[in-house]
Amino acid sequence: MPTDSLTSDEPLATASGDTAAVDAVSMDARTEDASAEDAPAERPARTKASGADLPPVDELLGAAVQAVGGVERPGQVAMARAVQQSIDSGDHLAVQAGTGTGKSLAYLVPSIRHAMTSEGAVVVSTATIALQRQLVDRDLPRLAKALAPSLPAEPTFAILKGRRNYLCRYKAAAGWPDDEPDQLFDPREVSATGRMVQRIQEWAEETETGDRDELVPGVSEQAWRQFSVSSRECLGAQRCPSGMECFAELARARAGESDIVVTNHALLAIDAMEDLPLLPEHEVVVVDEAHELVDRVTSVVTGELSEAMVTVAVSRVGRLIEQPASDRLMEAGEDLKALLAAAPPGRLDELPQVLGLTLALVRDAAWACITALGPRNSSDKDDPEKAGLRKAAFTALDEVHDTAQRMLDAFGHAEEVDRAEVVWLDGATERRPPVLRVAPLTVAGMLRDKLFGDRTVVLTSATLALGGTFDGLARQWGIGPGDGDRSGWSGLDVGSPFDHPRSGILYVAKHLPQPGRDGLPEAYLDEITELIEAAGGRTLGLFSSMRAAKAATEALRDRLSVPLLCQGDDSTMLLVKQFAEDEPTCLFGTLSLWQGVDVPGPSLRLVVIDRIPFPRPDDPLSSARQRHVAAKGGNGFMSVAATHAALLLAQGAGRLLRSQHDKGVVAVLDPRLATARYAGFLRASLPPFWSTNDPDTVRAALKRLSASPPAP
Repeated sequence: MPTDSLTSDEPLATASGDTAAVDAVSMDARTEDASAEDAPAERPARTKASGADLPPVDELLGAAVQAVGGVERPGQVAMARAVQQSIDSGDHLAVQAGTGTGKSLAYLVPSIRHAMTSEGAVVVSTATIALQRQLVDRDLPRLAKALAPSLPAEPTFAILKGRRNYLCRYKAAAGWPDDEPDQLFDPREVSATGRMVQRIQEWAEETETGDRDELVPGVSEQAWRQFSVSSRECLGAQRCPSGMECFAELARARAGESDIVVTNHALLAIDAMEDLPLLPEHEVVVVDEAHELVDRVTSVVTGELSEAMVTVAVSRVGRLIEQPASDRLMEAGEDLKALLAAAPPGRLDELPQVLGLTLALVRDAAWACITALGPRNSSDKDDPEKAGLRKAAFTALDEVHDTAQRMLDAFGHAEEVDRAEVVWLDGATERRPPVLRVAPLTVAGMLRDKLFGDRTVVLTSATLALGGTFDGLARQWGIGPGDGDRSGWSGLDVGSPFDHPRSGILYVAKHLPQPGRDGLPEAYLDEITELIEAAGGRTLGLFSSMRAAKAATEALRDRLSVPLLCQGDDSTMLLVKQFAEDEPTCLFGTLSLWQGVDVPGPSLRLVVIDRIPFPRPDDPLSSARQRHVAAKGGNGFMSVAATHAALLLAQGAGRLLRSQHDKGVVAVLDPRLATARYAGFLRASLPPFWSTNDPDTVRAALKRLSASPPAP
């Protein structure tokens, strides 16, 4: 199943048993706040057991494994014991657990045991929808039933998601204005959106949960925004006329009653960094897919500014203030639009004078509108429609004002080591105008102080020990060497039940030329063709860019007799399904396939990686982070670019062996993995496959594997 990004804007939940409550949530998270009336519900009081009165974790794990029909694995037992020790000691723990270890049970069992003895829940955070579904739909229901006879009560669980995933009854009834700025749309898109809006309106009359997941097929963000609100736009249950029957509040109340709360990295970050907690009270957090944590937190705290955002703010403030104030903001937005349209995309190391003046104009005009709106807590209790419009206006204006100020503050540092954030311009695309963005150069301090500071955190993934050590990611989390971690942490690699040297080959095509910037060399296409023919298809091609994936697909479809799919031909989920069900089929794609494909069995015998996945040299955030590390005396390339590449390489190579019977080859066409100075670091991050640089050896192995009958 493909990997999907999760971000969130406010905690909501579906209690155990409602398996439809998993999906991606909105990106409004970075600007969320909450009022006191929005504080999360607490679990109802119940008699808590003493840890001494409960069975040991080994016994509970044994019961769980037996109940699900599994086999106890040494790595799983070692991990469960380590998680229990971490919870007991309060020290943080990083666990690398290879595919097939059964890490979900290894952390859920001690988490449930702890929840039975604690007043707070245990929070489990994931990066992907697929893992959330696995936990809530499969692992937790079976585990709760399996452990109930050994515990004081059957464990309960819920999944938390963003408020925007629920229909807002009041907004749907009040018919608030559309958030979209006035601009020319493709008439076909407008018509399609209209049909979606009509379908939502019909569904709203009959839904019992208000959960967007119920809408199958799904609807566009443009359509859904007309029926949902973010946390900052919400009036609150006490003031809203629909507060007593609010879908969001009803779901959220159920969340406060659970022992295990499944959420995502974005919401976890917001909960840790905001003054008012959004998650139920908790003292233990398990971060699964922890290799994604830094990127997801960075996304949450990245700000953006565009003319479209200014236009939305103007439309929301509408008739609530005198027209001269809103006209001033509109003019500032038009100045910003003209400036961004003419500016070259890329990182901004210095603040151009004209941009500084324009940002100041936008900031000051937004503040003038905020001031004109009057007190935020004005008496609108008798006019909830006006209160809703005012809150929506404040939300949009605050984001424009605060982001403009943040961008101005990012400049003016005399030394590079003093810089905290980077600003860059994303150029226009076919579907989006230019956008100015600002992001922190590191989130280590935020995570150290806010996430790791006053709770026990267990981080786990199949790929954490990069270059053979946890130090690289630990530094990014803010708990590494020299980061002044107060509570201590340890790293544990429990290995994998797979016999990598006997089941897989790592082939590095040392004889090929280094990859260039002008597309795939002809020699690469020849190499891929020969490998796929030897494997009889059954190939997952992982490319460093969509351009390379499409170019390879177009070039090889004429050369190969097996079906060849490319990401973008259809939904990724359907492509992966087709790839898994038809053995000769090949699938080419980019980033989401590197981390999200789980295809055990004979349909996948060969993983081809075109080049070491370093970030692009012109990537604004990555390049700025490298420079910042170097300015502080570190090795920017190894700390940022090589760590990024090692993580993706390990994830990509991990697509090959997904079950005990799988066999095959990971072929890396980039010769630098055999010749460069940093090659040892990258290879130490990969599973311990048997390795070779001989193409004849690899092709012969693939032919033998293709001719052999599949394992039972």
